[in-house]
Amino acid sequence: MRTTVRLDDALLRAAKRYAAEHGTTLTRVLEDALRALLARRDGPAPQPFRLVTFGQGGLRPGVDLDDSVALTELMERDDPA
Repeated sequence: MRTTVRLDDALLRAAKRYAAEHGTTLTRVLEDALRALLARRDGPAPQPFRLVTFGQGGLRPGVDLDDSVALTELMERDDPA
């Protein structure tokens, strides 16, 4: 089947160079790339991730996970080493 697609110029040049280096056609390179992408996408769904936690009550008082500097300082202060 024939179709028209628009590709980034640099991507097209790289694909043509790849085809020439591997003794194949641009069409074959594009077909193989699409097949690989679709096979990866259609693979098994990732397993849900469940984070196991211990204790209760959530974060320690004064811990702000959005403040990496303060979090690092808190962890270093509590480091027994």
